[in-house]
Amino acid sequence: MEGASFRLAVVGDCMLGRLVNDTLEHEPPEYPWGDTLPILLGADGRICNLECVISDRGEPWSVYPKAFHFRSAAKNVAVLGAARMNAVSLANNHALDYGYDALEEMLEILSRSGIAWSGAGRNLAEASRVATFDIGGRKLGFLAFTDNEPGWQAISDLGGVFHVPVDLRDSRAKNLLEIVRRHKDAVDILIVSAHWGSNWGYEPPREHVALAHALLEAGADLVFGHSCHVFRGIELYRGRPILYGAGNFVDDYAVDEIERNDESFIYIVEIEERVTRGLRLYPTLIRNFQARRASGAEGRRIAEKMQRLCRTFHTPAAWNEEEGILAVEQGRE
Repeated sequence: MEGASFRLAVVGDCMLGRLVNDTLEHEPPEYPWGDTLPILLGADGRICNLECVISDRGEPWSVYPKAFHFRSAAKNVAVLGAARMNAVSLANNHALDYGYDALEEMLEILSRSGIAWSGAGRNLAEASRVATFDIGGRKLGFLAFTDNEPGWQAISDLGGVFHVPVDLRDSRAKNLLEIVRRHKDAVDILIVSAHWGSNWGYEPPREHVALAHALLEAGADLVFGHSCHVFRGIELYRGRPILYGAGNFVDDYAVDEIERNDESFIYIVEIEERVTRGLRLYPTLIRNFQARRASGAEGRRIAEKMQRLCRTFHTPAAWNEEEGILAVEQGRE
């Protein structure tokens, strides 16, 4: 497949619990993807952050107080199958919402379904592994970490998430970079997924920028950030993209009318021989517990917001009104 372009579809937080889970009792697995499904299936590969546990086991986490617990029925792995998700990040603040039994069942369910996963596991070695999967003759590597929920940190003899403080001086951040260096030559494309920071704010913290740059310098080809409920600007650093915050893609959350946590994108990353040729962004909205394409004035408004955020990083982004796509391309002025 040398020389051929590869199109990777990236979407942010996908929360299939609570009211989404209830809806899936009477709607088909395709339902949460709405009219975005053809775009997802038109890409060569697909990844997302799975913002819930998929399991029929467990009880709500009660070791210490936690406001929200997200679980989707085991059968709803079919939702990921309907979108042909290749890999999901489990490194987030909901992977242990229903305890260790539920986490372990989810790992088994994903593995049986042929969906790669990274960022959580039965011990630290498993939680910090680089998941690999093949698409069209290419070997992709996927590594996920989070700075959320330090109490869920996996250790040598206890399961949990791959917890990494966003601090380049911390030994765990240094270990993360070393994992990237060790694996960059073993795969054709290496993606690092970061569930980091707070739920709000359009500007990424300086420490996020520093760690993202270090990850690309270490050999990552794409930094896929999420956790914040609103999307953030895109940076092209040394020709490789950083999505500082992909936003929410599917959920049942109340919508903040100012911050608009129901807005996001399908990010299509076009890669050729490890070089990112450009990105195509399709604006989306969450309606009735499913992702929907934002068209007309809504799509243009969401795209204009992203254009403003990208200017912070001197990233050029051009809106194509006819196609409803925001294009980010290398070499544009």
